[in-house]
Amino acid sequence: MKRNKIALSGVGLLVVGALALAGCSSNSGGDATPSKGGDAKAVIRALGSEPENPLIPTNTNEVGGGKILDSLFAGLAYYDAKGKLVNDMAESIKVDDDSDLTIKVKQGNTFSNGEKVTADSFINAWQYGAKFSNKQLNSSWFADIEGFSADADSDLTGLKKIDDYTFSVKLSNPVAADWSQRLGYSAYYPLPEASLKDMAAAGENPIGNGPYKMASDTAWQHNVEIDLVKSDTYKGGRQAQNGGVTFVFEATPDAAYADLLSNKIDVIDQIPSSAQQTFESDLGDRAVNQPAAIFQSFTIPGNAEHFTGDEGVLRKQAISMAIDRAAITKTIFNNTRTPASDFTSPVIAGWSDSIKGNEVTKFDAKKAKELWAEADKISPWSGTFQIAYNSDGGHQAWVDAVANQLKNNLGIDASGNPYVDFATLRKDVNARTIKTAFRTGWQADYPAQYNFLQPLYGTKASSNDSDFSNADFDKLVAQGAAATDQSAATKDYEQAQEILFKYLPAIPLWYSNVNGGFAKGVNNVQFGWNSVPLYYEITKG
Repeated sequence: MKRNKIALSGVGLLVVGALALAGCSSNSGGDATPSKGGDAKAVIRALGSEPENPLIPTNTNEVGGGKILDSLFAGLAYYDAKGKLVNDMAESIKVDDDSDLTIKVKQGNTFSNGEKVTADSFINAWQYGAKFSNKQLNSSWFADIEGFSADADSDLTGLKKIDDYTFSVKLSNPVAADWSQRLGYSAYYPLPEASLKDMAAAGENPIGNGPYKMASDTAWQHNVEIDLVKSDTYKGGRQAQNGGVTFVFEATPDAAYADLLSNKIDVIDQIPSSAQQTFESDLGDRAVNQPAAIFQSFTIPGNAEHFTGDEGVLRKQAISMAIDRAAITKTIFNNTRTPASDFTSPVIAGWSDSIKGNEVTKFDAKKAKELWAEADKISPWSGTFQIAYNSDGGHQAWVDAVANQLKNNLGIDASGNPYVDFATLRKDVNARTIKTAFRTGWQADYPAQYNFLQPLYGTKASSNDSDFSNADFDKLVAQGAAATDQSAATKDYEQAQEILFKYLPAIPLWYSNVNGGFAKGVNNVQFGWNSVPLYYEITKG
């Protein structure tokens, strides 16, 4: 988005029953490492991007804002470097049966304004996030809780307060085992009463309970940077080994890389295409190149002319087969990307490169032309084909390459459609005013196949940019989430992907390694399973 290599097997499925996740303190959390001779007051300067929206956990589903929220807030649990779920604010998360959980919140934790973190902090935040009229981007993360409605205001009746630090969750579907593994995601973060009373203020100056807090009331300098400082009240396993993190919103990846080489920025998690061939020799052992749970694609609007019905199916399949992914990943990305053969990621348990229908991801110019001609028999092609992208993300090279291949292999006019930045692009995507195809991608929120499928392609799901809706797909991913056996879940998810390969709500492109690096004098840099640096571990000085 979002290295000694990580061989990640995924969290796996919990056995339904009386299972409690053991709580971890800062001495046993398994993440935080002692400072390596660093200055405990040093502030780390890290590459970031201007958040798309105000910093509300239930309304942030993009990487730039997510990095900041994960530093400011602490949920019931978090994911360690290898994707393991570790308790944070939770004393225990107990799966009582296939649709019921009991959650105990640790006592003694506070928000940065002094308010206590209690059961109500979670219940009230979740009720706000799920309420239809609040129009939160992450509302569908509460869809499995009893009482949720996607089209009318209603309370989550499945949330019950037992005492000040204990609450229960009743789900409307038998997915408790999988659902408990989602609780490290930012949509489930707590909020203090002060934020719930003034969400506009909270979005600009968040009141969190995590390892960092806002440096001041004006810490967010829009389109420039946001300044966080270490929180002395956080007691969880992600204890900051530095004095703070400043997320710098660089204009381009090239500018960020130049600043890294001159030690003006301490850590970056994106290498520009101009440096893909040289960054490992430039940085030596300070270069990062490791697998991550990242899937890249582009999406065609669900109602775009020529891309609906049988004609649309044929044209999407033709476009997919007209792309030589291997050539692009080699020439442009120096083999730091791998051509995609499914809709998930090879670092996630259950991944397969032999799902029925995935031949549409194989380059075949002849077949692509035949499919395009079949579509022309339904309705002759007219107009141009464009792929929108954000100019601040280093995407122009691959977009131009894909457009040229479509020109050459389908005989159509194709080009890139640059937007000034990510937030501007996403504004048009979310408003459904965009008329062209547009770049998309997914950095996993938690390490499971379900997370790559339901949020992006489920009916009315939070990140379903194409508005794809298929009842059979929805049924299969729900079955997979409810399964207590990994092989059974994998079978359901593979069948769900067969449907995706037919209709192609997104055109799979490649899986990404995370490419990054850190400056001289910077230590303890570790990138997690999802490609995000563990900022709280980094030291310098």
